[in-house]
Amino acid sequence: MNEMSPQHTPIQATSTAGQTITAPLGFTVPQDEKPVFHSSALTGGAPKIFFQVEEIPVEIADMRPIADSLDLDRQGFALQRHETAVDDLYDDEAVTSTYYDEITEVVKRATGATRVAIFDHTRRSDSGAGAANKDGSRGPASRVHVDYTDASGPKRGNDALGDGQVEEILAKGGRVVQVNVWRPITGPVQRAPLALADAESIAPDALLATDQVFPDRVGEIYQLAHQPGQRWYWAPQMRRDEVLLIKGWDTQDGVSKYTPHGAFQIPNQDPTAPPRESIEVRTFAVIER
Repeated sequence: MNEMSPQHTPIQATSTAGQTITAPLGFTVPQDEKPVFHSSALTGGAPKIFFQVEEIPVEIADMRPIADSLDLDRQGFALQRHETAVDDLYDDEAVTSTYYDEITEVVKRATGATRVAIFDHTRRSDSGAGAANKDGSRGPASRVHVDYTDASGPKRGNDALGDGQVEEILAKGGRVVQVNVWRPITGPVQRAPLALADAESIAPDALLATDQVFPDRVGEIYQLAHQPGQRWYWAPQMRRDEVLLIKGWDTQDGVSKYTPHGAFQIPNQDPTAPPRESIEVRTFAVIER
């Protein structure tokens, strides 16, 4: 079995199984200068961007019929069933204790990791006010992006694991993988779901390294330029007992390393439907040899 093959309770088909929709996604237009934007943590509200974005309609296929074959090393994402014991995912104390422990086990099972470092969690909502976080409110991330790059992945990994740890793990033949775990706080999701790219369909030159400015540092992410042949998926009506695992960076060559993703508007979605509320936990998985 591939060491990154997910082990999980099978996802059952729903009444929307097999549904492919067409919806616009937010892509970044390539430019001569390196793109840059000010993060929500810096602005205190919506991010402020200094580059051109274009919305392009794409086909987005239902991932549920192929959920059992999704692989983090190929597609770069996986859909799993997982119940949480935490009733209130807005309770930071419960999240950083009980929920972090749960997510650690989810990531270990999915990756074969011996160690998982959780370094952040973020809530998002498409209500007008966004979702509450310690550093401000967050709305859905509508531009298609990858959270880390070849430059920022190892830097953030050392921040999370300890100074020099990424290099030490690699020197011993190990592997480090960045994985986000995304869950609806309430469900089913009827507005602003996530679209995820099949990482195998993304050409390297479509990934645009972009500076992300925080109050105390400058990070780097990949924005995505649109290209023909990109394949997109979503999980209709995601429930609270389901999670998406999304790979953001990987030290191993020969596998999919980056999974572009972003929120989108369902065609003819009901504006009176409950807001999409979600929580994503960011982790580094250490796979030792």
